[in-house]
Amino acid sequence: QVQLVESGGGLVQAGGSLRLSCAASGLTFSSYTMGWFRQAPGKEREFVAAINWSAGSTDYADSVKGRFTISRDNAKRTGYLQMNSLKPADTAFYYCAATRSYSVMVVTSYPFWGQGTQVTVSS
Repeated sequence: QVQLVESGGGLVQAGGSLRLSCAASGLTFSSYTMGWFRQAPGKEREFVAAINWSAGSTDYADSVKGRFTISRDNAKRTGYLQMNSLKPADTAFYYCAATRSYSVMVVTSYPFWGQGTQVTVSS
């Protein structure tokens, strides 16, 4: 059974930082692209960042470029999202997901999802 478990969310002031983690089990983690998505109340789930299996390629939403960094440690079967210079607009539930698709920015490309972790940025 595939499990993705996020951790590291919380409440932070604007300008602060958080590091999210995503621990994977039940799949060959090193064979999958890992993505991070977020969903704010009343809004659709949106792409944040993705990293391919070898960590040789990354993609970011324009809204987080230069502030967020995605990484992974295949030996630990864990992915990370370092979030710096956080803004109130970053407040959302953050999800990690895994896919073998090349359409890494598309929600429906990901068959495996975690339960999510809440990130709240106060002004």
